[in-house]
Amino acid sequence: MPGVALEILSVNQPGREASVAGLAERGPLSILQDTAADDVWGKWAVTYRDVVVLDRENRRVAVYNLTQHDLGVAENYQALRQILLDALR
Repeated sequence: MPGVALEILSVNQPGREASVAGLAERGPLSILQDTAADDVWGKWAVTYRDVVVLDRENRRVAVYNLTQHDLGVAENYQALRQILLDALR
């Protein structure tokens, strides 16, 4: 899909601030630090390693957990890839 951008960002769990430096060293991924006051994790009802996919209108279209679906397995990689491509439409 020429001209279409996919934005990926990480929302770090409250109380896990110490891990932000390690995440930043892995590459250019935007990282937001959740707080108890904001409670993004709670409001979104996510768990560790969830990929929450939003459509162009910022509506949740899928949640894909990377602990349950190892991306080293070709079928899992392709499934997440397809979810992301579908969300761009």
